[in-house]
Amino acid sequence: MKKMVGLLFHRVVIVGVSLFIQVALLVSMVLVFSDYFINFYFFCVAVSVAVVLWIVGNRSNPAYKIAWIVPILIFPAFGGLLYLLFGGHRLSSRTRKKMQGLNASAREAMSKKQGALDQLEALNRNAANQARYIQRASDCPVHSGTQTEYFPLGERKFERLMEELHNAEHYIFIEYFIIEEGKMWDSILTVLEEKAAQGVDVRVIYDDIGCMFTLPRDYAETLEARGIPCSVFNPFIPVLSSRLNNRDHRKILVIDGHTGFTGGINLADEYINAKVKYGHWKDMAVMLKGEGVWNLTVLFLSMWDYIRGLDEDFSQYLPIFQPDTKREDLGFVQPFTDSPLDDEPVGENVYLSLINKAERYVYITTPYLIIDSTMTAALCTAAKSGVDVRILTPHIPDKKMIFEVTRAHYPLLLEAGVRIFEYTPGFVHGKTFAVDDEYGVVGSINMDYRSLFLHFECGVWMYRCPCIADIRDDFLKTLEVSQEVGLDKATRLSWIKMLWRSILRIFAPLM
Repeated sequence: MKKMVGLLFHRVVIVGVSLFIQVALLVSMVLVFSDYFINFYFFCVAVSVAVVLWIVGNRSNPAYKIAWIVPILIFPAFGGLLYLLFGGHRLSSRTRKKMQGLNASAREAMSKKQGALDQLEALNRNAANQARYIQRASDCPVHSGTQTEYFPLGERKFERLMEELHNAEHYIFIEYFIIEEGKMWDSILTVLEEKAAQGVDVRVIYDDIGCMFTLPRDYAETLEARGIPCSVFNPFIPVLSSRLNNRDHRKILVIDGHTGFTGGINLADEYINAKVKYGHWKDMAVMLKGEGVWNLTVLFLSMWDYIRGLDEDFSQYLPIFQPDTKREDLGFVQPFTDSPLDDEPVGENVYLSLINKAERYVYITTPYLIIDSTMTAALCTAAKSGVDVRILTPHIPDKKMIFEVTRAHYPLLLEAGVRIFEYTPGFVHGKTFAVDDEYGVVGSINMDYRSLFLHFECGVWMYRCPCIADIRDDFLKTLEVSQEVGLDKATRLSWIKMLWRSILRIFAPLM
C-alpha cells in the first residue's frame, strides 16, 4: 500500500495528470465554443490554416512537418492551437539570446586552442573538409596530440573512470542525461565528496526529465549540502510548452582539463550490468587525454554558466597538463556539440558526411533507427554503390513502440543491400560509427529525431586514431552474438501490423 501511494504521488504521475487535464480542457473548450459560436470555430480553423502554412514554409525537417500537418488537418478546430502550445522545437527567443551570448564566450575560449586544421589539411583534404564543417557549425576545433581509448562496455569505462577520478587535483565537471542512485553513482559520489573536501572544484549537471524516475526532486539541493554544486537543466514544469522538447542528452565528464569521457553511457547501474533491465546492456564510450579535452571542458562550462546565469573566464580552466607531442600516430580528434539553437543539424550532417564519403565500409551502432528520407537515401545509395553498410540495433527493446518504428525502417534499407543485425543478448545503447578504418564517431547522438533535431548532444569525430580499429573490431565481434534480419522476415507482416507501423512512421518525429 505504501508503495502504491508513493507511486500515485510521484512527480511523474502528478505532472502527467496535470498535462492531460490541460490538453483535455483545451480540446473541450474549443469544441464547446465551436458548437455555440460558429465564428470561434472558423477562427480556430483559420489559425490551423495559418499554422500549416507556417510549418510548410519553415526550415524544419520535412518528416517533422508531416507529423504535425496530418493531425492539424484531421482536427482543424484545435490542431493549430496545440501546435502553437507544444509544437515548436526551437528554444524561446529569450533563451536563445541568453545562450547565444554564452556561445560567443565559448567561441572565444575555443579560439585559444585553434587545433590542427592546417596539419590535417596537409595530410588529407577530405578529412580536413569534414573537420572544417564541424568547426564552423559548432565552433569546436580539431586537435592532434590527443590519446584515445575506446570502451566496448560500460563496466570497462566505469573501472577506468574511477581510476581517473582518484587522480583529480583541480576540477571535476560532470554533465549527464541520467543519474541514478546505485552502485555506479554511489561509488562516484564517494570520490566526488572526498575531492570536494580536498578543495577540488566539483560540479554536476543533470537533465530534469532524464532523472525524473531516478532521482528525488530536490536531489540538487542534496548534492549542494554535501559540498558539490549541482545544476538542473530545463526543470520540468507541468505546463504545456515547447520547452519540454529540448533536453540535455549529453554525457560529459572532464578531469583537470586533460582527461575527458563521453559516449552513450549514463551514470546508472544498468549501464554497467549491475542491474538487469533488458537483458545484457551493451554501451560504448571513449576517453580522451590531451588537447582535445578542451572542447569538452568549454562545452560543460557554457552549459553551467547558462543554467547559473554566470559569465566566467574560461581561460582559467585551461588544462594544467600540456601534451608534449604532436605525434601523427595519435590521429586527430574533434569533440563537438549539436543543439536546437539553430537550424543546423550538426550531428546528422556529420553522420551523412561519413556515409556519403565512405569507400569500403560503414559500421553503425544505434539503439534507435528512426531516420528521415535524407539519411535513408544516403544509406541506400552507399549500399547500392558497393559500400559494406551494416547497422547494429537491439533485439530486446527498452521502448516497445519506438522499437516498432525502428523495425518499420528495415525493409527499404534491406532492399538496397544494407545489412541489419539485432543484438540478441539484450539492449545495445551505444552510438558509434566506424568507416574505412580511418574515421570514427563515439557520442550521445542517437539516430532518431529527438537526438538529431531537438536535444543538446555531443560526440567525438576521429580521424586515424588507433581506437578506430577497436571500434571496428568490437562491432564485428558483437555481430557474432547478433542475428541478421532478412528481408523476408522484415516484410512478412500482417496487414494490421503494416498499417500500424505506417502510422508510427508518420508520427515518429513527435515520439
